[in-house]
Amino acid sequence: MKNRPPYALGSVDNALRLLHLLRDHGSLRVSEAAAELGIARSTAHRLLAMLVYRDFAMQDDHRTYVPGPALTAGRVVGRPLARLRRALAPHMEVLCDRVGETVNLMVRVGTQVRFLSTVESGQVLRVGDRQGTILPAHLASGGKALLAELPEDQLRRLYRPEAGEAESGATPGERTGTEVDWPALIRALDGVRARGFALNVDETETGVSALGMCVRGRDREPLAALSVSAPSARFDRARVPDVAREMAGTVTRAERDLAMLPDG
Repeated sequence: MKNRPPYALGSVDNALRLLHLLRDHGSLRVSEAAAELGIARSTAHRLLAMLVYRDFAMQDDHRTYVPGPALTAGRVVGRPLARLRRALAPHMEVLCDRVGETVNLMVRVGTQVRFLSTVESGQVLRVGDRQGTILPAHLASGGKALLAELPEDQLRRLYRPEAGEAESGATPGERTGTEVDWPALIRALDGVRARGFALNVDETETGVSALGMCVRGRDREPLAALSVSAPSARFDRARVPDVAREMAGTVTRAERDLAMLPDG
């Protein structure tokens, strides 16, 4: 039998109960959430808005709340993510200072990327904290950089429905082959390989642009990606070569540090 904690936080408990409701019922209206929890509609709305912000919920065309990607996506396995974050953190700080824009660290899981950490720019107009965000890999700059590392047969397993079973680690909900223009994806990834970096201009969010680059381990396997994100109004194409150069230097130094980490 579980005992209620002596110092239970009501707001946290209500948010967790909402997650249970979304998981078990599949959809939820604000009025239903308020009735289930015995709280005001305004409070239920605020709680659901936070779940949307952290990708645990999203709204459909009827303004009903349904489970978001953070509830439905598969687990990240086989990666020491805490060590990766610690190793990359100082490099992200320096890159943020040098380019004056927000820097993100992400990993790929199937056809999605998950943002592990963010160093926000100090500018008033900036891209905010993306930690915990989940985006389609073929649209996000870091996702494209990671997809460009895959051989074509692996890409086909991810994005071509007729290719058979999905890649290990990609759940059926993560397979988006029917939504992706395959020839366009291949052309885009060829461009990433030729340039050495990927671009996302308003593809995942209107008004936000980013440049992404892969970070590799000691055996040159793709571990993660870094991205520099900026408001599109400030994302001058003339800056791209300078930002790419700064990022390439950062990636080189980060990979050197990662190669020196002990195994385990």
